[in-house]
Amino acid sequence: MTSEFHDKVVVITGGGGVLCSTMAKALAAQGAKVAILDLKQENAQNVANEINAAGGNAIGVACNVLDVNSLNEARATISEVFGSCDILINGAGGNHPKGTTSKNYLFPQDIESTEEGLKTFFDLDPEGIKFVFELNFIGSLLPTQVFAKEMVGKKNASIINISSMNAFTPLTKIPAYSGAKAAISNFTQWLAVHFSKVGIRVNALAPGFFLTEQNRTLLTNADGSLTERGNTIISHTPMGRFGAADDLTGTLLYLCSDASAFVTGVVIPIDGGFSAFSGV
Repeated sequence: MTSEFHDKVVVITGGGGVLCSTMAKALAAQGAKVAILDLKQENAQNVANEINAAGGNAIGVACNVLDVNSLNEARATISEVFGSCDILINGAGGNHPKGTTSKNYLFPQDIESTEEGLKTFFDLDPEGIKFVFELNFIGSLLPTQVFAKEMVGKKNASIINISSMNAFTPLTKIPAYSGAKAAISNFTQWLAVHFSKVGIRVNALAPGFFLTEQNRTLLTNADGSLTERGNTIISHTPMGRFGAADDLTGTLLYLCSDASAFVTGVVIPIDGGFSAFSGV
């Protein structure tokens, strides 16, 4: 039986990362032609090579999601090899240390403190904040402008954004990332309404806590044990574990398929119950 994804062209930004590469492999296994976009050509090509070695069909394309010229060049390459985009996954994103405080709370003594490494809200670097907002929000808006135009009027065209638990309730220490992901959730809803008359559905995944190379040192110690923050997260996750990359694929395939043909503008938590738990 032929999968409904057979020969669909999927474009996934940030495709060299752990989570997005797993999404790419899942769609490729369903017969989709997958274009892996990543800032580093080597990372994109490595994922494409893995997909092709497993019998799939993928290409790796170097692309800066904050550069319209780079995006247009990527679109031209993909169009020449695979054709026009059917499914866009805006997976590029991330945080930056300059948009992060060193403590959960501000205390009076912190204002005049000379403690080395202490970074309060008042020490946050506007450039760091700007970087996080641009990478997460503008880095989703620009690819959508470039690729969605050729999706207009197609059958079962779909855009998937990546939100976060931070968008529901901001986490301590990371105001820039939390704010940027809240913007993604809002943008998903706005775009779903805006594109509703041209046949493009827009939804988002909101992952809970998944161990990746970006956050591994924040959540686990060198010996594999949990840090204080890691323990706090697990204690507030009813299912009692971090997510595995494969935990995203079922919801991803659902949102990209005919099974969700009347679903648009939703942000689905994939979080082991984190967003449902009050902490009590």
